[in-house]
Amino acid sequence: MVAERSRGDTTTSDAQQNMATMSSPQPDLYISADVETDGPIPGPYSMLSFGLAVVGSYDGHRLDRRPPGGETFYRELRPISDRFQDEALAVNGLDRDRLIERGMAPEQAMEEAAQWVRRHAGDHKAVLVAYPVAFDWSFLYWYFERYAASGSPFGFSSCLDIRTLYQASAGTVHAASGQSAMPASLLPTSPHTHNALDDAIEQGELFANVFEWAARRRRAAAHAPSSVASTAPTWLASRVGSAR
Repeated sequence: MVAERSRGDTTTSDAQQNMATMSSPQPDLYISADVETDGPIPGPYSMLSFGLAVVGSYDGHRLDRRPPGGETFYRELRPISDRFQDEALAVNGLDRDRLIERGMAPEQAMEEAAQWVRRHAGDHKAVLVAYPVAFDWSFLYWYFERYAASGSPFGFSSCLDIRTLYQASAGTVHAASGQSAMPASLLPTSPHTHNALDDAIEQGELFANVFEWAARRRRAAAHAPSSVASTAPTWLASRVGSAR
C-alpha cells in the first residue's frame, strides 16, 4: 500500500508547479463597481441598485483596457428593510416604492452578479475597483455573502481604491487626492449621473487613467537616477551613484 504523503512533503512536480506559479502570477481582471443605496450601511438599510463594468486585465506589465461600457451588469433590487433616508433617495432618484413592488430579489440579483463576475474573470483574479471603495465594497460584499448562494466572487478583500492609488503615486495627503485635485488628463469623459451603471463606467475610466499614469511615473522614476548621474556635475553624479 502506498503511504499517504504528509502535508509537509513535496515532489519534484509539486516544486515545479510552485515555481511556475511564482514566476507567472495570476493576472488581474479589474471590474469597476458602483452602488446606490437608501442609507449609509447594509442591513438596516438597503442597496437599491448596483452596476459593474469590466475595465481591463493586467498581467503585471501592461493594462489591457476594454472599451468603456462594453461588458456591464446592472440590477435594481427590492429593499430589505423599512428604514431609509430621504437624502439618500434624493441623490440617486430611485423610486423605492416601485422597487418594493418590482425590484429583483436580492438572492437572484447577487447570484446572477456573482456568476457574471466569475464568467468574465475566467482564469484571472477578479478585483473590484471603486471611488471610494470603502462604501461600495461594504454593501456589495455584505450582499454577496448574505444573499448569493456561491458567495463573493471577489473573496473577502480583492478590491482597490482609486483615490488611494492616486494618492500613493502623487505623494499627496488624502485631502488633496480627490478628483478635483487630479490633473485634467486623468479625469473621465463619461458622465457621473448617480445611475449605478453610468457611474461604474465613469469610475472605471478614471481607474484606468490613474493606473496607467502611475505606471508611467514608476517607469520614469526607475530611469531617473542613471539619467541624472550622466548629466549632473561630478560632485552630484558621485552622490547619485553612491546612493544607488
